[in-house]
Amino acid sequence: MAQPKPTQNQLKFLDWEFGVFFHFGIRTFYEGHTDWDGHEAEMIPAGFNPEKIDCEQWIRTIKEAGAKYAVMTAKHHDGFANWPSAYSDYSVKNTPYQNGKGDVVRQFTDACRKYGLGIGLYYSPAQFGFAFVDAKAYDDYFVNQMTELLSNYGKIDYLWFDGCGSGGHEYDWPRILGEIHRLQPDILIFGFGQGTDWIGNEEGITPFGTSYVSGGVFRPFECDCKMRRGNWFFSDRDEHLVRPVADLCGLWYYSVGRGNNLLLNIGPNREGVLPQADCDALVGMKRELDRRFANPVPYTLERKGNRFILHLAQPQLLNTVVLSENLLQGEKIHAFTIGAGDDTMHLYDGKTVGHKQIVTIPPYWFGSLILEITDADADFELTDIKLYYVQ
Repeated sequence: MAQPKPTQNQLKFLDWEFGVFFHFGIRTFYEGHTDWDGHEAEMIPAGFNPEKIDCEQWIRTIKEAGAKYAVMTAKHHDGFANWPSAYSDYSVKNTPYQNGKGDVVRQFTDACRKYGLGIGLYYSPAQFGFAFVDAKAYDDYFVNQMTELLSNYGKIDYLWFDGCGSGGHEYDWPRILGEIHRLQPDILIFGFGQGTDWIGNEEGITPFGTSYVSGGVFRPFECDCKMRRGNWFFSDRDEHLVRPVADLCGLWYYSVGRGNNLLLNIGPNREGVLPQADCDALVGMKRELDRRFANPVPYTLERKGNRFILHLAQPQLLNTVVLSENLLQGEKIHAFTIGAGDDTMHLYDGKTVGHKQIVTIPPYWFGSLILEITDADADFELTDIKLYYVQ
């Protein structure tokens, strides 16, 4: 059976592998508010004033940490617009920030462009109080704000729609998506059945063996997760919850190492800069991953049908195998095994390979490894096999 093929945008997305989410907005300045708590109206624009905001510091830091793209909250569920929207008074134009002349979206997109990162804008279709607005009027507002974001800031690579809070509301998606693609024909969209999708948890974990294909559609997943195991937005009270480097590397294995993207959130603080503890952890993750995967073990390859025998020049310890397949024509590999020596030394049962699959096994002194593709379309193609001893 022919597999559904990814778009070029979806393949580019998978090549990005790692991005950083920035939750920043009115809630940054009002500690303790949570989604849909009924108190959004208490967060008044006068409280928003990031006096030392430095989006270049955000992007420079995450680029050093290996991120290929960034996503910032243009508008969260509270409805506050991080740009001077003509369609809402609840925006930066009515704040002390740069005397009402500031534009966080502008600073963010300019910084991404300067440092060569993919530009993503988060937008919550639903917001506090929208259930009491006429559906057609609300869709007008939605389209008008999309038009501002997609007309005034150059090319936007990625539009991130949060599905939270939209249950029971019928959006005019043909109209909304038609306008989005008219304004930005090449844009990639997260959510609502579009180009990429949510993995189903906010723990950064792709369930084992997850396929890109469902319902006859190819759709890669994104694993969003908090840097601090408490809040999406900045808090004074959770620095002790910044994830240690070992935990962040584990997230990498569970997301990128299972074929999907990791989107790790950091909340810029009330001055408008990234907290040092979060920066240190993020850059520390990159250094540790570089250390682990800097020196692949050389081998010679012998192929016998669907069996790939990797002969080491001399026996040595191994504990990690990294695989990739060619996805241009779709996902082709559905199961594989890893063994050694002969068929009695069965070590691992795998399912999908996809963009990348990091397989960890207990350390052992190997002279050779056997990778066997046990379920695949006839035209599958492995593009990379790497061996490591990670310690």
